[in-house]
Amino acid sequence: MSTEQRENLDAILRQSAFPTDIDLNEQRRLLRELLSAQPLPADVTVTAATLGDVPTAEITIDGVEPRHVVLYFHGGVYVLGDAFLSADLASQVGRRTRAKVISVDYRLAPEHPYPAAVDDALAAYEALLQNGTASSDIVFAGESAGGGLAVATLINARDHGLPLPAAAFVMSPYVDLTLAGSTMQTKGEVDPLMSRENLQARVTDYAPGQDTALGLISPIFADLSGLPPLVIQAGSHEVLLDDAVRLAQQAATADVEVTLDITPGVPHVFQAYYPILDEATAALDRAGQLLSTHLAAAEHITA
Repeated sequence: MSTEQRENLDAILRQSAFPTDIDLNEQRRLLRELLSAQPLPADVTVTAATLGDVPTAEITIDGVEPRHVVLYFHGGVYVLGDAFLSADLASQVGRRTRAKVISVDYRLAPEHPYPAAVDDALAAYEALLQNGTASSDIVFAGESAGGGLAVATLINARDHGLPLPAAAFVMSPYVDLTLAGSTMQTKGEVDPLMSRENLQARVTDYAPGQDTALGLISPIFADLSGLPPLVIQAGSHEVLLDDAVRLAQQAATADVEVTLDITPGVPHVFQAYYPILDEATAALDRAGQLLSTHLAAAEHITA
């Protein structure tokens, strides 16, 4: 694991950071430009589809006969990104679990504030079950806000009496929109991407007039009992580190099987930089092994 790789990545991210005072539509355009410039691996195919009435991106990998489905939730603090822009990272999860990935293109704020994203995520999962996919053949995955949305969808599905997936894998989950985590301050200097200030503006976009401590907005405050195994990864150089740590703590207290995996010296959603960062590939490999184990265990229970 190379110090040089970590330092190079930090420099790249600091150089390409968006000015925080630009218009949201301009931020969306810049993000699209940045992510579309990275070609997908040659063996990955992305197709527009729907689950129920919710648009999705279906991601398949040549040579993988999928036995399982990863229901994936992209990041972007609920206001940026889409299912297609996150296809590269999502495909890496599918590759390691030998699964088809269905990335949910949930509605974004401020045009569609809470609960639009939460409603779309649950509707997509419900449609996947209605289409005949067994819950034991499904895992959830997501990064950043998508990690928070994955956990919120587990809670929502449980409360609606739906069968739950075999496991969930969340990368740098954004699960506390009250922004109360201690690392909001203590990691401000080393985080090249995010700060409490730029997150605060987006909270107002997503949950105007809402109590941000509601469990489906900030799953850190929800009752997590009865959830399937959680695999939580984060880097030590991110203001959201405390979100990951506290989520693991809350899950463990609620008797949920949880694996907390912190990689030192790397930023928010570091897994996305797998082409240039050995730690990213290693973390994805570890998560893939855990998800495959949880899928096999779920299959055994339902057999």
